[in-house]
Amino acid sequence: MTVTERPEQNVLHPTRPAQPAQVEQPVPVAELVQTRLAAADLTEAVKVILKEALGDGEIQEAAQADRIYLESVAVARFRGIGPRAWLKLGPRPGVNLVVGRNGSGKSSIAESIETAFTGTNLRWHGKDATRSRNWRNLHDTGKPEIEVKLAIEGDTGRSTLTRTWKGEDFSDSEGELKRPGHGRVPLDQADWRQALTDYRPFLSYVDLDRMISGKPSEMYDAIATILGLGQLSTAGSRLREEAKALDDAAKAAKAELPGLKEGLYELEDDERAVEALVAIDTKGAPDFATLEALVSGLPNADEGLLAELRAEADVEGPDMARVGAAVDRLRNALADVEDLRGTGAEDALQRAELLERAVAHNDRHPDEDSCPVCRTDGMLDAAWATDATAQIAALRQEATAAAEARSELRSAARAVQDLVHTPGRIPVALTDLWGAWTACRRISDPAELARRAHEAVAPLADACAAVKERACRELEKRDERWRRLVTRLAGWAEKARAVEANRGRLRDLKKASTWIKALAAELREQRMEGFADQSQRIWERLRQESNIDLKAVSLKGSEKATVRKLVMDVSVDGQEASALSVMSQGEQHSLALSLFLPRAATADSPFGFIVIDDPVQSMDPAKVHGLAQVLSELGKHRQVVVFTHDTRLQRAFASQELPVTVFEVDRGTSSRVTVKPVTDPVAQALADAMAIVSTPGLPSATRTHVLPSLCRIALENAFLEAAWIRHHRSGGSEHALQAAVGDADKFRKIAALALFGDIGRTADVDQELRTRYGAQAAYLIKQCQSGAHSGGAQITDARRFVKDVEALAQKVRKPEVTA
Repeated sequence: MTVTERPEQNVLHPTRPAQPAQVEQPVPVAELVQTRLAAADLTEAVKVILKEALGDGEIQEAAQADRIYLESVAVARFRGIGPRAWLKLGPRPGVNLVVGRNGSGKSSIAESIETAFTGTNLRWHGKDATRSRNWRNLHDTGKPEIEVKLAIEGDTGRSTLTRTWKGEDFSDSEGELKRPGHGRVPLDQADWRQALTDYRPFLSYVDLDRMISGKPSEMYDAIATILGLGQLSTAGSRLREEAKALDDAAKAAKAELPGLKEGLYELEDDERAVEALVAIDTKGAPDFATLEALVSGLPNADEGLLAELRAEADVEGPDMARVGAAVDRLRNALADVEDLRGTGAEDALQRAELLERAVAHNDRHPDEDSCPVCRTDGMLDAAWATDATAQIAALRQEATAAAEARSELRSAARAVQDLVHTPGRIPVALTDLWGAWTACRRISDPAELARRAHEAVAPLADACAAVKERACRELEKRDERWRRLVTRLAGWAEKARAVEANRGRLRDLKKASTWIKALAAELREQRMEGFADQSQRIWERLRQESNIDLKAVSLKGSEKATVRKLVMDVSVDGQEASALSVMSQGEQHSLALSLFLPRAATADSPFGFIVIDDPVQSMDPAKVHGLAQVLSELGKHRQVVVFTHDTRLQRAFASQELPVTVFEVDRGTSSRVTVKPVTDPVAQALADAMAIVSTPGLPSATRTHVLPSLCRIALENAFLEAAWIRHHRSGGSEHALQAAVGDADKFRKIAALALFGDIGRTADVDQELRTRYGAQAAYLIKQCQSGAHSGGAQITDARRFVKDVEALAQKVRKPEVTA
């Protein structure tokens, strides 16, 4: 209700009606799972598997999710808003009505909040593409931008969520979150991105209609998700999928084994088959080391017959054609060198080499002119050197044939030796022959090399061919059927090894799956009962004069059932009926609200706010009054922001004396939208006080009692606001704060909450007020309290008194950040 419309008898505590019994909020599932898992009678291995399936980091993140509230929304060039418009909210629980005529820009602000968080808007889902193009403002064609200031529990500063667009397409936007101590991150990396789907805190008129017109399975999923069991359901699916995969693998290996063993029994004359059968039937688990050795063809430790046969079958003797060609080449080179021996070419070569040595000697000893051979003086002069050099050139040309013959001989010898190779393993039958062949690499005389190579190669090649052929025939007899089985054996061994390795994990997976299933069933039943109770209570408030009773809300089927649906049992004048078939449009919307509000207010949701656009349409007056009651009750634990053009909702709050803050939206020319508070409790009380001051002929009792009481209302609300902000910044629980506020039936207790966060420090309030706000602050509060006593307050300058109280209230509303 608005402050100005409260009856005078409630003037001392108009904003704090008697506190109802606190409704115990369900423990968030993530926190509950952690507690249950820690206490579960399970092995550590099973607990590790459960943590993996649940996502250990996800559990921690969800369990420690910080509650988020809206502080302000700034919108520019979006939908019906041109230049920047602001909606400034109190970031705490309470009901906020944003009112204004159709076309004033209310829905644009509501949609901007949803768009800032999600990057989309359900309003345009399924609509023609031409409709979704008209999202930019027509009057201000600059870049659209939405900026939402957030208060997040435990943060000393404010976070900023910004949504901007790069192009003309509505979906071409970027969201960014700037949070104190966390820096800037893309919005899709925020901790609560999944919660936007699970606990969607936005409800428009379109959502109301879809809430009750969706497919049965979609309605089931929507409710099942908000019970907070999505993580358990996902974990159960992960466990079942992994267990099924391991179980299927074990069944496949077991089914394959009889055929494999039958094939091995047919090879009982093969020692490998016998060894494989023994390894497979090893007690406890197969002997995988033996199977691996058999499959990979490794020799046995005793170097048995099969190993020797394989070495013989793998042997490769020298290439007769290449060796024959190389030996022929070597022999030809030897013949060429021999043919040139004693010829002029050979003599020219030797003379050229002799002269070269003489010239080299003369170059080393230029001062000597005598011949070092015959000791004749005056012979080795410059003329001699010139003549000798000319002779060397002539002789070298004449000796070219001899030099080329010698070079070819050396090359041919190397070619023969390069063809001599030694295998990794030499069969015993070839040891001597292979030794004679490999010895050729050590022969330096070309003629000897040609002879020995020719003598060694043919016997070795023939022996290799014979040994290889014999070994292959023997192995073929032994390996023909073995080869057909070895691939099957390898495949089975690989599967069986994996099955054996995962046997313990499969057992633990089944235990973990059983634990998850039992816990999910228990919690689903408990939470569905609570959800149904909340929906029924809300419906009872909203139905008012309706003759339809909502008997039960339940889930039929399960997450993996092919047929699952949300069942709503109703009766009309005592007769059972189908809910949606007998309800009017207004009743259906009331039912949708009954389903949505418990979803948005679940303890698992990190969102401390709920944004509702146009919830009153199609409702009769009685249901509007019920809606005000429901929203007021919800406002004790959530920041409720309702956009409406229907003045009946505001009147419903006022007529039932329900606390509410009202904002009015007005749209001027060129899409200039302004939002101003209408019923800020602090400002409204001060305005009422100033109105009394301005009244001519003011009665004495009004000055001494009513005026200070109104000022006390303003300060009391300011301290309440400061207490909430202080508590929020410290990360304290809302339940504890609600309990403390409910017990704060004296003004000083509320001040102690705001100043110290401790309701018991009332004795320290005056000194703290003097320290923070000066000595006059304590005097003003004392005067405000005097208005409640018989003598009243003695106020000399009433106008100055109200102004001083206003200044103090504004200071109080901005609490200092204390350690």
